[in-house]
Amino acid sequence: MDGGKFLLQLLKIVVGFVLALVVSGLFLAWGFFQAAHPGENPVALGAVVGTGLVAASVAGAAAMVPAGIVIVIAELARLRGIVFHLAAGGAIAFVIWTLGPEAEAGGVRPGSVVALAAGFFAGLVYWVIAGRTSGCWR
Repeated sequence: MDGGKFLLQLLKIVVGFVLALVVSGLFLAWGFFQAAHPGENPVALGAVVGTGLVAASVAGAAAMVPAGIVIVIAELARLRGIVFHLAAGGAIAFVIWTLGPEAEAGGVRPGSVVALAAGFFAGLVYWVIAGRTSGCWR
Protein backbone atom coordinates (compact mmCIF):
# COMPACT_ATOMS: atom_id res chain seq x y z
CA MET A 1 0.00 0.00 0.00
CA ASP A 2 1.33 3.40 -1.03
CA GLY A 3 0.54 6.06 1.59
CA GLY A 4 0.65 8.93 -0.87
CA LYS A 5 -1.78 7.25 -3.25
CA PHE A 6 -4.04 6.42 -0.32
CA LEU A 7 -4.17 10.04 0.86
CA LEU A 8 -4.78 11.26 -2.69
CA GLN A 9 -7.64 8.77 -3.07
CA LEU A 10 -9.14 9.89 0.25
CA LEU A 11 -9.03 13.48 -0.97
CA LYS A 12 -10.69 12.48 -4.24
CA ILE A 13 -13.37 10.58 -2.32
CA VAL A 14 -14.25 13.60 -0.17
CA VAL A 15 -14.23 16.04 -3.10
CA GLY A 16 -16.19 13.61 -5.27
CA PHE A 17 -18.82 13.05 -2.58
CA VAL A 18 -19.27 16.77 -1.93
CA LEU A 19 -19.47 17.69 -5.62
CA ALA A 20 -21.87 14.81 -6.28
CA LEU A 21 -24.15 16.18 -3.57
CA VAL A 22 -23.93 19.71 -4.98
CA VAL A 23 -24.81 18.53 -8.49
CA SER A 24 -27.68 16.45 -7.14
CA GLY A 25 -29.00 19.38 -5.08
CA LEU A 26 -28.74 21.79 -8.02
CA PHE A 27 -30.56 19.29 -10.24
CA LEU A 28 -33.41 19.06 -7.75
CA ALA A 29 -33.56 22.84 -7.27
CA TRP A 30 -33.48 23.51 -11.01
CA GLY A 31 -36.50 21.25 -11.44
CA PHE A 32 -38.32 22.99 -8.62
CA PHE A 33 -37.71 26.50 -10.00
CA GLN A 34 -37.97 25.60 -13.69
CA ALA A 35 -41.10 27.69 -14.21
CA ALA A 36 -39.25 30.81 -13.00
CA HIS A 37 -36.72 30.77 -15.91
CA PRO A 38 -33.58 31.50 -13.84
CA GLY A 39 -31.65 32.56 -16.97
CA GLU A 40 -33.83 35.64 -17.35
CA ASN A 41 -34.09 36.62 -13.70
CA PRO A 42 -30.93 36.89 -11.54
CA VAL A 43 -32.96 36.63 -8.33
CA ALA A 44 -34.41 33.32 -9.49
CA LEU A 45 -30.91 32.10 -10.34
CA GLY A 46 -29.80 33.00 -6.81
CA ALA A 47 -32.79 31.13 -5.43
CA VAL A 48 -31.89 28.06 -7.48
CA VAL A 49 -28.28 28.11 -6.28
CA GLY A 50 -29.22 28.74 -2.65
CA THR A 51 -31.89 26.08 -2.65
CA GLY A 52 -29.53 23.68 -4.42
CA LEU A 53 -26.86 24.12 -1.74
CA VAL A 54 -29.40 23.58 1.04
CA ALA A 55 -30.74 20.50 -0.75
CA ALA A 56 -27.18 19.21 -1.10
CA SER A 57 -26.54 19.54 2.62
CA VAL A 58 -29.80 17.78 3.49
CA ALA A 59 -29.10 15.02 0.98
CA GLY A 60 -25.56 14.68 2.33
CA ALA A 61 -26.82 14.22 5.87
CA ALA A 62 -29.23 11.53 4.74
CA ALA A 63 -26.86 9.74 2.35
CA MET A 64 -23.58 9.85 4.26
CA VAL A 65 -23.80 6.44 5.92
CA PRO A 66 -25.13 4.43 2.94
CA ALA A 67 -22.77 6.21 0.55
CA GLY A 68 -19.87 5.59 2.92
CA ILE A 69 -20.64 1.88 2.96
CA VAL A 70 -20.84 1.76 -0.84
CA ILE A 71 -17.57 3.72 -1.15
CA VAL A 72 -15.75 1.34 1.20
CA ILE A 73 -17.06 -1.66 -0.74
CA ALA A 74 -16.01 -0.08 -4.05
CA GLU A 75 -12.54 0.74 -2.74
CA LEU A 76 -11.88 -2.67 -1.22
CA ALA A 77 -13.26 -4.59 -4.20
CA ARG A 78 -11.71 -2.18 -6.73
CA LEU A 79 -15.07 -1.59 -8.42
CA ARG A 80 -14.34 1.05 -11.05
CA GLY A 81 -17.28 0.58 -13.41
CA ILE A 82 -19.58 3.46 -14.25
CA VAL A 83 -22.62 1.20 -14.07
CA PHE A 84 -21.88 0.30 -10.44
CA HIS A 85 -21.53 3.94 -9.42
CA LEU A 86 -24.63 5.06 -11.34
CA ALA A 87 -26.68 2.22 -9.87
CA ALA A 88 -25.42 2.88 -6.35
CA GLY A 89 -26.18 6.60 -6.57
CA GLY A 90 -29.64 5.96 -7.94
CA ALA A 91 -30.40 3.25 -5.41
CA ILE A 92 -29.29 5.39 -2.46
CA ALA A 93 -31.37 8.35 -3.66
CA PHE A 94 -34.42 6.18 -4.34
CA VAL A 95 -34.27 4.43 -0.96
CA ILE A 96 -33.86 7.71 0.91
CA TRP A 97 -36.74 9.22 -1.06
CA THR A 98 -39.09 6.32 -0.35
CA LEU A 99 -38.35 6.21 3.39
CA GLY A 100 -40.28 9.44 4.07
CA PRO A 101 -43.40 9.53 6.24
CA GLU A 102 -45.64 10.25 3.23
CA ALA A 103 -44.74 6.94 1.58
CA GLU A 104 -47.84 5.28 0.21
CA ALA A 105 -48.39 1.63 0.95
CA GLY A 106 -49.75 0.83 -2.49
CA GLY A 107 -47.45 2.52 -4.96
CA VAL A 108 -44.39 4.54 -5.74
CA ARG A 109 -44.11 7.91 -4.06
CA PRO A 110 -44.59 10.90 -6.41
CA GLY A 111 -41.29 12.41 -7.49
CA SER A 112 -39.41 9.12 -7.30
CA VAL A 113 -38.19 9.42 -10.88
CA VAL A 114 -36.70 12.84 -10.17
CA ALA A 115 -34.97 11.55 -7.03
CA LEU A 116 -33.66 8.59 -9.01
CA ALA A 117 -32.29 10.89 -11.73
CA ALA A 118 -30.62 13.09 -9.10
CA GLY A 119 -28.97 9.98 -7.68
CA PHE A 120 -27.77 8.98 -11.14
CA PHE A 121 -26.21 12.42 -11.60
CA ALA A 122 -24.55 12.12 -8.19
CA GLY A 123 -23.18 8.68 -9.07
CA LEU A 124 -21.84 9.97 -12.39
CA VAL A 125 -20.07 12.93 -10.81
CA TYR A 126 -18.58 10.73 -8.09
CA TRP A 127 -17.38 8.24 -10.70
CA VAL A 128 -15.70 10.98 -12.77
CA ILE A 129 -13.82 12.32 -9.75
CA ALA A 130 -13.04 9.29 -7.59
CA GLY A 131 -14.82 6.16 -8.79
CA ARG A 132 -12.66 5.57 -11.86
CA THR A 133 -9.65 5.06 -9.61
CA SER A 134 -11.27 2.98 -6.86
CA GLY A 135 -8.71 0.78 -5.14
CA CYS A 136 -5.73 2.27 -6.99
CA TRP A 137 -3.93 2.81 -3.69
CA ARG A 138 -3.59 -0.96 -3.13
